[in-house]
Amino acid sequence: MTSTPPTAGRREWIALAVLILPLLLVSMDVSILYFAIPYISRDLGPSATQQLWILDMYGFVLAGLLITMGALGDRIGRRRLVLAGAVVFGAASVAAAYAHSAEELIAVRALLGVGGAALMPSTLALIRNLFRDEKERGKAVALWTAVMTAGISLGPVVSGLLLQHFWWGSVFLINLPAMALLLILGPLLLPEFTVAAGGRFDVLSAVLSLATLLPVIHGIKELAANGYAQLPALFITAGLAIGVVFVRRQQTLDQPMIDLSLLRQRAFGGSLLANLLAMFATIGFAVFISQYLQSVRGMSALEAALWSLVPIGGVAVLAPAGALLARRFDRAYVMAGGFAVSACGFLRLSQVHPGSPLHVTLIGAAVYAGGLVAATTLANELAIGAAPPERAGSAAAVLEAGQELGGALGMAVLGSVGAAVYRSDMAGAPDAVRRTLGGATAVAHGDVLTAAHDAFVHALDFAAVGAAAAMTGAAVLSVVLLRGARTAGQSAADPGAVTAVSTTTG
Repeated sequence: MTSTPPTAGRREWIALAVLILPLLLVSMDVSILYFAIPYISRDLGPSATQQLWILDMYGFVLAGLLITMGALGDRIGRRRLVLAGAVVFGAASVAAAYAHSAEELIAVRALLGVGGAALMPSTLALIRNLFRDEKERGKAVALWTAVMTAGISLGPVVSGLLLQHFWWGSVFLINLPAMALLLILGPLLLPEFTVAAGGRFDVLSAVLSLATLLPVIHGIKELAANGYAQLPALFITAGLAIGVVFVRRQQTLDQPMIDLSLLRQRAFGGSLLANLLAMFATIGFAVFISQYLQSVRGMSALEAALWSLVPIGGVAVLAPAGALLARRFDRAYVMAGGFAVSACGFLRLSQVHPGSPLHVTLIGAAVYAGGLVAATTLANELAIGAAPPERAGSAAAVLEAGQELGGALGMAVLGSVGAAVYRSDMAGAPDAVRRTLGGATAVAHGDVLTAAHDAFVHALDFAAVGAAAAMTGAAVLSVVLLRGARTAGQSAADPGAVTAVSTTTG
């Protein structure tokens, strides 16, 4: 007879709060430099290429190391890796705030990515250890998902507010209190979990995973930004070829970095695909909303960032509703419903025109964001619950790496669709105007600028249709692949059934 898993107490919920605050800052660091770049350029004088690397280095290293850090946490201890990540992230934050050159800032941004990669998968995996009861774990995963989503949106807002009063280094120093809190309370509140596995950590697999993800994501982002070119295409091809070698190596190892059998499970593989499509739509469409608010509606960057927080209201309503429905109905259908709601929000945005009232756009964005987060919360919960407790760290890392890949693909595909529509509509305009809306805003005025606004909104409409199609596909996949899927906690005893070392305090 299966025993009832213990419920969480005040200690576990406080521990979750201690984990969530650093997670918010790690996700904010993806976007927190958007407003700071002009100030950094004035002080450090980076070249145009160095500016791009200052912005992108953190995300590249973070994405490339997720799988490695997830597997490492499973072996050396998730709490130990989280605390080490907090030390690295905090130290790198201080170094970034007081960087004296562009090269130094790029290097410490890479170090920030190392710390962020150590924190992200282990925070989600520790939820697996803290919350044995499935309903409570669902609430915890919902909070984790909401914080991850909100962090990227909050980054520009926090940056803009800080830069009104302090120098650009302040956007890094705000990380320190949260990391200090984690280092103080983490050993007291967080459980340790290490797998009693023999053999050494496979360094070659770590190198291969990094060599797979970095060139693929970098190549996709380059194609999204600049159109087709041979070098980014070669990056993607090389990364995929190395990925084949990585997968084959995992098949030969007694202790692989990725458990390939887990990918073949419907609960995990289906959730991974659903998450990838969700990030495809979210990240791919985000740039259109940002440009619409700033370039078409004429808002300042900070004003646009503040208005972009409005859709969080949709998340606050629909995410808890999805969790409640999942208690009564098969979560596959609830996920499909969430994705369908998100598709409706995108379809509403496909009807936006330059003269549309602002509230119409914000309501559409709130609907798509709420439905999407409601669905992805259930997908994350299902995926992490389907993984054996001893593989939760690597499973979380694979899930997050899939999200990074989905976001890069969304930027490339939806960005390319939007660019093609814009250029087609502006075919007879000067080259600077025809290339991008930013170029048109800089040099055009009168009827030409109005035509550029119309063309961009037309491009936004097509991108919204593409995002809606992705959400429809995710809804179908949810029903086909996840109907009747169960987590490990629903079919067997939870962590006690595995060979592991688990303690509650250090």
